[in-house]
Amino acid sequence: MEIKVLHQIMDWNEDVSGEVKSLLASHKICMINVMGSPGAGKTSLITSLIGLMKDEFRIGVIEGDIAGQVDADRIAALGIPTVQLNTDGACHIEAMSIQHILPELPLDDLDLIFVENIGNLVCPAEFRIGESMRITILSVPEGDDKVEKYPLMFTDTDCLVLNKYDMLPYFDFDEERVVSNYETVNPGAPLFRVSSRTGEGLRELAGLIAGNIRSDAS
Repeated sequence: MEIKVLHQIMDWNEDVSGEVKSLLASHKICMINVMGSPGAGKTSLITSLIGLMKDEFRIGVIEGDIAGQVDADRIAALGIPTVQLNTDGACHIEAMSIQHILPELPLDDLDLIFVENIGNLVCPAEFRIGESMRITILSVPEGDDKVEKYPLMFTDTDCLVLNKYDMLPYFDFDEERVVSNYETVNPGAPLFRVSSRTGEGLRELAGLIAGNIRSDAS
């Protein structure tokens, strides 16, 4: 499958997020902004969710990277409509770029779009891109201090995925510390313990996403 590579248009676009949201609503599409550090497992999580959900929902992906298209190639190999968005050094994706890239996807034939944001626990949290839902990933190997160090990322999210959970026995990772800090900055928000390798927690997370898709389609 051919992948189109587009480059981010840098502009302050606070109002554009609302325009993107309205466009997606007109097509009854749920767009999910997937955020997390480099190596947190964003691409693996998305591909695992695609495997679980593609029989029920029509899925597309916008793959954000500073450069290259390695992850986009991986997703496109699944037969999923995929567009690569290169930010050329910017540490986040902006709504203006999403607005320009959406016509490259078959919007009339999609229920769900995953946006893999740039690997970063700071900038992406500050920029809405017209998404229906935000997922923040924290992997066990990253350490248990990230909620304290980067509170906005974990405050302004709809759920936290504690990823690579199967690796918990091999790292000095205080799970209770993460849970407590997350409940403090984002009380009542769900947390999923997930492993893309073993499949743990994936169906529960897919269920939450499916609920959002049905809500956006109603």
